[in-house]
Amino acid sequence: MNLINKILIVIIAIVAFYAIFLIYSDLNLVKDRLGEFKVEFLPSILTLVVLGWFAAFYRWILLLKQSNIKIPILENFFIFMAGYALSIVPGKVGELIKSQILKTKFNVPRTKTASIIVIEQIYNLIGLVTVSCIGLGLIMIFQIEFFEVTSFVIMGATIVLIFILILIKSKTTFEKVFHKFSKFKFISKLKLSYEESYDVIKKSLSGKFSIFPTFLSAAFWIIESIVVYFVLLAFDVDVLQFTTIIATYTSSIILGVASFLPMGIGVTEGSLAGFFALKGVDISLALTIVIFIRIFTRWIGVALGFILLKIVGGFAIDTEK
Repeated sequence: MNLINKILIVIIAIVAFYAIFLIYSDLNLVKDRLGEFKVEFLPSILTLVVLGWFAAFYRWILLLKQSNIKIPILENFFIFMAGYALSIVPGKVGELIKSQILKTKFNVPRTKTASIIVIEQIYNLIGLVTVSCIGLGLIMIFQIEFFEVTSFVIMGATIVLIFILILIKSKTTFEKVFHKFSKFKFISKLKLSYEESYDVIKKSLSGKFSIFPTFLSAAFWIIESIVVYFVLLAFDVDVLQFTTIIATYTSSIILGVASFLPMGIGVTEGSLAGFFALKGVDISLALTIVIFIRIFTRWIGVALGFILLKIVGGFAIDTEK
């Protein structure tokens, strides 16, 4: 199955999901709620969305630089954002398209860039857990009411992160896990070197270097939490404190990641809308707000990613090679 067919299948599935999502919430009610959005919040929301992209992009630059990979800044940004397009596709295509483009356009070995993409996801988790723990800590300190399931989700993610970091510290354990995953068809095609992969990952996650990427990762999730807060205000919902939003939003993202569905589709929306409803927000309004949140935090990036994927020639790349 080629790249375009994979994308079309996923897009059809996602459109079907959102159609069911909207029908369940009553289309007429949702239509009425759309008119409640205060457009004066739009410039601030879009500015924050772009700021989040640049925080993640700067982290990408640092990770490439750590492995002595230098790409012209504009082309590098296009390639980075092109990766957002295939975040909707589960499996190797979404994660490794940047690696394939860098190999095709700049002859950068995939053995290096594939490992960097893995590191990106680890830093995403580090930032997510860091911000969610900060949010949960502030809730506890100020004794703010919150959704109790949130604490269990955050604790679970923290345990998984600690396990991953311990795994990376142990070269023997890493080798065992690496060889098991290397048996999968889509990973074996990359012909990754165990030694090089381990060196790249450990070097990028160790020492003073890790401080700034961790900060940028945390900044990204804080920015997205502010976007969520502004979307709520745009619909005149002010019953939630920002600290509660941080913990709730990040835990809904964690649940989405744990589902292994593309962008956590369905799980993230459902858990977030459920929390808003529990806090007294009308269900039709809660579902409308969640759709807006996902449009700003994910779908705008996906749409721009498709445009830039076309520009950098990503659709012409044979992902089976």
